[in-house]
Amino acid sequence: MDGVKIPEQLVFGLDIGTRSIVGTVGYRENQKKFCVLAQVVKMHETRAMLDGQIHDIGQVANTIAMIKNELEAKLGRELKDVCIAAAGRVLKTATVKVEYDLQEEIKISEEHIHSLELLGVEEAYTVMKSETKDAQLKLHCVGYSVIHYYLNDYIISNLEGHKGSKIGADVLATFLPDEVIDGLYAAVEQAGLYVANLTLEPIAAIQMAIPVNFRLLNLALVDVGAGTSDISITKDGSIIGYGMIPSAGDEFTEEIAKKYLIDFQTAEKIKIACFKKKTVSYKDIMGISHKIETKEVMENLKGTIEKMTRTIAEKIRELNGGTSVSAVFIVGGGGKFPGFEENLAKFLELPNERVAIRGEEVFGEVEFLQEGIKKDSLLVTPIGICLNYYEQNNNFIFVSVNNQRVKLYDNSKLTIMDAALQVGFPNQSLFPKRGKEINFTVNGANHVIRGQLGEAAVIRLNGKKVGINEAVSRNDIIEITPSTMGADAVYEIRKLPEFHGTIEFYFNEKKIICPKFVEVNGKIVTEYYEVKDKDQVTILNYYTLKQILEFMDLPCEGKWFINNKPADLEEKVYEKFSVTGQLQENSVLWENAEMIEETEEKAAVSFTGKQSVCVTVNGQSVVLSNKEQYILVDILDFYPFDTSVAKGTTVITKVNGEAADFTTPVKENDVVEIYWK
Repeated sequence: MDGVKIPEQLVFGLDIGTRSIVGTVGYRENQKKFCVLAQVVKMHETRAMLDGQIHDIGQVANTIAMIKNELEAKLGRELKDVCIAAAGRVLKTATVKVEYDLQEEIKISEEHIHSLELLGVEEAYTVMKSETKDAQLKLHCVGYSVIHYYLNDYIISNLEGHKGSKIGADVLATFLPDEVIDGLYAAVEQAGLYVANLTLEPIAAIQMAIPVNFRLLNLALVDVGAGTSDISITKDGSIIGYGMIPSAGDEFTEEIAKKYLIDFQTAEKIKIACFKKKTVSYKDIMGISHKIETKEVMENLKGTIEKMTRTIAEKIRELNGGTSVSAVFIVGGGGKFPGFEENLAKFLELPNERVAIRGEEVFGEVEFLQEGIKKDSLLVTPIGICLNYYEQNNNFIFVSVNNQRVKLYDNSKLTIMDAALQVGFPNQSLFPKRGKEINFTVNGANHVIRGQLGEAAVIRLNGKKVGINEAVSRNDIIEITPSTMGADAVYEIRKLPEFHGTIEFYFNEKKIICPKFVEVNGKIVTEYYEVKDKDQVTILNYYTLKQILEFMDLPCEGKWFINNKPADLEEKVYEKFSVTGQLQENSVLWENAEMIEETEEKAAVSFTGKQSVCVTVNGQSVVLSNKEQYILVDILDFYPFDTSVAKGTTVITKVNGEAADFTTPVKENDVVEIYWK
């Protein structure tokens, strides 16, 4: 590399495999070309990894440290950040469709698309958790791809810049259990490195082996490593499926060890010799020396190859909706065994030429500045890991939430809301909680009086008071004081709009104005009665004759007529009805003008300055009543908008098109918008 000018920004990728670890350092010269500055390969001295899973963190960390030191010596540069990939040993995938209503037709931005994709990841996570029987299992998304975008329910290749009122996406998300990721992070950090990007080995492999313009075709990529065979499926320009089988190169090694009674390391040497030599010598565990032809070894592996390729073919069909693919590319050392391609083609019912090992031809845009690097399928995944760094920033960061350490999948747009949800902080403790509501009926119609809103959660980020949508970074300290519950609803009869009225009667040809009577659960109550939950309130539109006489402070005696018909004391008297009559003998007719004026004065009902206003909320007319003045939060008592369940990251409120908060005054004919974003 003498004379090579090394740029400041380098990418360090580690392919932590079951049999070996490959460290690659390079940089992207332009959008297509990637330059490999240095590469180091180290075999595991022990079986520190099995089937892509780290079993001995310390041993793997030591090997990573050796690779790091050698690369630093070659480059004369300290390496701190590294990109890694997780094997698909326990990979879980889910494909979901999500939609996002934008309320009105607007121009779709990158932020809208990103929010839509994250909704897909969250929905996929919910699906995965619902399908697992282990309630304690923690899953982390290690990658996702969008199969289709939708604009107003029509498929579209790119949403950005288009106008629409509804967007959607089919999202394929991939997850790994916590312990797999924790093991990788622990080994890397123990070696003195920080994970800058995490992806999946099948995603990294497809990055190199199947260019974007090939993905219109229905293809499969099979990465045959030592412990697992990772599978990816492409179709119509997208990656539509990921999977794996726990069979790969180690299965060949183990078969050789059993057949020739040798240890695993010796068997591994014999396996490698099959690609280079005609004969190989070894000692079995009894100390006896042997010399055999490698073609004999290959002959003994035919059954294993058939079994493995049959299983891979079945997995490919499963991921592809039950049918075979058009062609298969193979990478990784295990796929080089004679007969592997032919058997896989047979079980997929494909011509032999449609199943091929991808090798040097995939490195057309890769320049190797270190001498002696052999371009073959073994390097596809290591370089793909480096290239994936430029595609997306997938890693995990740690923050503290109320003194609890939390690991978050970093999508570059993490907020306090993400951290709170990850730690299991109750969603209802973030937003103000209302006191208990009262449900009752008035003349058979349902009424709901909602409790008062409490205080919102108090959130501090590194000691500074912030909002729930504040961005978070690595090692941030978050403190959340839970929201409070407001007072329970209290409502008196006199506040009912239906109560504010009177009934007029004609008593001995004089107009009498009387307040309405109210019954609650069959009993007459005063206007100061506090309504209880499930009460049945009836606003009476009549008086009995007895009630009128009592109201007039007259004896319940004598002859009385209602609308000129004789009536008893329990007869009902409705609006505008006429009551006439006289008291018993020895009494005088109640016709004294002064008494009438006094009674009318007594019967008059005075009202406060309360008013009703009509506003438009999200296109719907809503009448606000029972107050002299109104603010935006009063709308929640009359319009069904639930803040107890988050349907977005923030609540947007506007009055007449202008941003508003819950204390903004509201007047007659105002236009109000309130929705989740």
